[in-house]
Amino acid sequence: MSNTLFTPFTVRGLTLPNRIVMAPMTRSFSPNGVPGQNVVDYYERRAKSDVGLILTEGTVIDRLGSGNDPNYPRFYGDDALAGWKAVSEAVAKTPGKIAPQLWHVGMVRKHGTGHNPEAQSDSPSGVTHTGKTVMEAPTDEEVADMVNSYARSAKSAKDLGFDAIEIHGAHGYLIDQFFWGVMNKREDKYGGDLNDRATFAADIIRECRKAVGEDMPIILRFSQWKQQDYAAKLADTPEKLEAFLKVFVDAGVDVLHCSQRRFWEPEFDGSHLNLAGWAKKLTGLPTITVGSVGLDGDFFEAFQGKGAEAASLDELFERIDKGEFDMVAVGRALLQDPHWATKVKEGRFEDLAAYDGKALATLY
Repeated sequence: MSNTLFTPFTVRGLTLPNRIVMAPMTRSFSPNGVPGQNVVDYYERRAKSDVGLILTEGTVIDRLGSGNDPNYPRFYGDDALAGWKAVSEAVAKTPGKIAPQLWHVGMVRKHGTGHNPEAQSDSPSGVTHTGKTVMEAPTDEEVADMVNSYARSAKSAKDLGFDAIEIHGAHGYLIDQFFWGVMNKREDKYGGDLNDRATFAADIIRECRKAVGEDMPIILRFSQWKQQDYAAKLADTPEKLEAFLKVFVDAGVDVLHCSQRRFWEPEFDGSHLNLAGWAKKLTGLPTITVGSVGLDGDFFEAFQGKGAEAASLDELFERIDKGEFDMVAVGRALLQDPHWATKVKEGRFEDLAAYDGKALATLY
């Protein structure tokens, strides 16, 4: 078993009890955006069972068009924030730590959906992933409010006693739409080449830092692939990736959460390093790897109700022991079994179950 996975890790003064992270997994269990006791119990169970850092399911920020499902949890409004305060207080009584994932779905949202059905969806340029223009590009003032919306929720996270925040900049949602040249046709500071298109996220990081102060870690989740295009790559060489990530380093991000569909796949030809391995090598920042950890099937199959067999963790142990990345985010395995981390810690590998494909529809 890994000698590293269950050792503490410290970032910006926050010490995690181990390197296991609960990956953010979208669930629709917060009616009208308000998390209830079932959500408190869901996170508390895992925090009590050797998960070092919980990243919550995506929580939508206070732009009216930020969500496309009224049962996604909000991270704004007194009623929703009271629910999240109960979550924070429950986790604070355990060894684990917790960070909300701050989220805006952007053009993924269809008009008439979400908490505010009549609201307009946000986008970089009013252009879909197919290149079709469907609305006017947002004004400078509207983009500024998008940036500040993340910061307002970050301030709420600080006030509610959360330990860190994660900014969702992956998977073809709003921030990633700014990254992606297919959807970002702006001609101001937020448009241009890839490094310029990263300015939107950099401004969010800076404003969130002002909101949370100097002691709270800021995590950025990013990906190359998009849910609209699994083969998409923002950076197709290490040199381009280095320049892209430097924008976030300069903005003051603390941790890079590097999303892959399968963590074991190399990011570039000629090296075994995955995306988290390259990000750490190129920036020196701590990184989180993620992607089908402990299972042999792609996580998108779960949304089709498909199961996956339990897989060996030997390669994961080897890579983290070598220092390729610093933390490991676990998704479906922890969704189905709140005691997964404890079983791994105790070497009970025979008790690690296959994923039955139905856990997304349960409370656990």
